[in-house]
Amino acid sequence: MQKLPSKNTAPTLGERWADKVAEFGGSWTFIILFMIMMIVWIGLNSWVLFFQPFDPYPYIFLNLVLSCIAALQAPIIMMSQNRQEAKDRIRAEKDYHINLKAELEIQELKASVKTILAVQQDEFRKLEKYIKQLKSS
Repeated sequence: MQKLPSKNTAPTLGERWADKVAEFGGSWTFIILFMIMMIVWIGLNSWVLFFQPFDPYPYIFLNLVLSCIAALQAPIIMMSQNRQEAKDRIRAEKDYHINLKAELEIQELKASVKTILAVQQDEFRKLEKYIKQLKSS
């Protein structure tokens, strides 16, 4: 069972890192930098270092690096998503309690309005009786 973060505890170093990696890994900055790195890597190994490439085609070392990035980034992003899900659960629970309290207050207001209406109707009936008595006398 997953432990929910309480509202009073600060995130751990690992949780903060997971949030930062997930934030950066899901940004356009990451995508653009990643594409530039891929183009530079392939360009260096295909054209500039044509005679002695450090990672010749089919770029096996590049594939290893990409696999390592994916293998590390995926679980870190999942940890961040789990933290966000736990935060969302806590927020939903708070919303539920607020909505429940609002509903109870609305019910109290309805009861108060009913009581006020009953008193007003009673007063109205008394006034009608009094007006009828005045007309008949």
